[in-house]
Formats: sequence, C-alpha cells, structure tokens
Amino acid sequence: MMILTIAWRELRSLFLSPLAWTILAVVQLILGFLFLARIEIVQIYAAQLAAMEEAPGVTQIIVPELLSTAAIVLLLVVPLLTMRLLAEERRNRTLTLLYSAPVTMTEIVLGKYLGVLGFLGVVLLCIGLMPLSLLAGGALDLGLVFSGLLGLALVLASFAAVGLCVSAFTQHPAVAAIATFGALLLFWILDWSGQGAQGAGVLAYLSLFNHYRPFLEGLFDSADALYHLLLIATFLVLSVRRLDAERLGG
Repeated sequence: MMILTIAWRELRSLFLSPLAWTILAVVQLILGFLFLARIEIVQIYAAQLAAMEEAPGVTQIIVPELLSTAAIVLLLVVPLLTMRLLAEERRNRTLTLLYSAPVTMTEIVLGKYLGVLGFLGVVLLCIGLMPLSLLAGGALDLGLVFSGLLGLALVLASFAAVGLCVSAFTQHPAVAAIATFGALLLFWILDWSGQGAQGAGVLAYLSLFNHYRPFLEGLFDSADALYHLLLIATFLVLSVRRLDAERLGG
C-alpha cells in the first residue's frame, strides 16, 4: 500500500510540474512530425510499392522507424524525469523524513519507480495511438505494432531504472541528468567499438539496442525480455542498497 501511495505522490507531482507537460508536448510534436513524414513517403511511393511483388506494408514502413526514433528521443528525455526522484529529495533534506517514516527502502524505491513509470506509460500510450490511428483508413500488422510497443515499454522501464539509480547516488539533479544520459547512451552504443575485437560478444549482449531491435522486427524473444528485466532488477537493487547504506550511515 505504501508503494502505491509513494507512486501516486510522485506521479501527481510530475503532472503538477511544467517540466512534465513540456516534455509530453515536445515528444509528441517531434514524433508526430516523423509519423506524418512517414505517411507522406507511403503516399509518394504508393505506385511503386503496388508494382513490387514483395513490397513492405504500411506498418513496416512507418512503425519500426517511428518507434526506433521514439527510443532515441526518450533516451534524451528520461534523464530529465528521473534526475529529481531522489537527488532533489536529498538536496531539499526531505529524504531524511522518508527514512524516519514507517516505510522500507524497497518501498521508497519501488514507489518512486512506479510513479515515473506511470508518466512514461502515458507517453507510450500517446505514441501508440499514432500508428493505431491508421486503422481508420486501412489494415495494419497489429502483431508488429504491439511487438514494437512492448519493446519500447521494456526500454523505457530500463531507462527509468538506470535514472533512478543514478539519482540515488547524488544530491544534484543536473549531475544526475547528465550522468544518466551518459550511462544510457553507453548502454545504447556499447557494441559499436567492439566490432571484431575480443569480448565483442559480451559488449553486443549488454547493448540495449540489440535487445530492442528484434521487437521492432516483430520478433518476441524471451531472452531479450529477460535482459531488460535483469537490467531493471539490478539497478533497482543498487538503489535500495544505496539508500540503506545512507540511512545506516546517517
């Protein structure tokens, strides 16, 4: 129950801040422009696509590109959402109040995590409505759409877990935002420098993008989903351990 209380408090504070609404508007503006641009491409090359024997469908042309770009845009955005989760509480000296409250460190971490996930869920819903709106004028490969959205949901959950963990280790929100962006970018491009080098397989496995790409192709692999779940669990546990150490040290 305390987890849900903390999550609701966090989600409410997000929607009461202009930052969250600005982020929501900017993300929809950028992705809406890309979505309309992809539709225009379909219209321009409609005749050529109709003449091809194995032409890609509307879903294949629009959805993977839209969701791939959405992940990159949100990689820039999520650090702005997570930077204040614990860093601002520590800077304002309100974190000590949570320590003295009848809640565990796990409840604090999970509550704040679910709060930011709630906001990201709204963002994901708005993104998902874009390709689904095409159902009004034709058919879609719903399997590809929902596979891509599931992959994006897992990616966002991983982004949030990393951001929360970084926020737990500093009292400066700006530092948390920059460090989170750096960590997420590293996870995203981790295998770029490993091509042909020893240990390239390990770097490729740790790359976030490599575990997101199959979802964009309409493929669900439990190994990819497990990667995201393990990543989330690892950073949430690190966050709990950090708060426990701080409380005992204080």
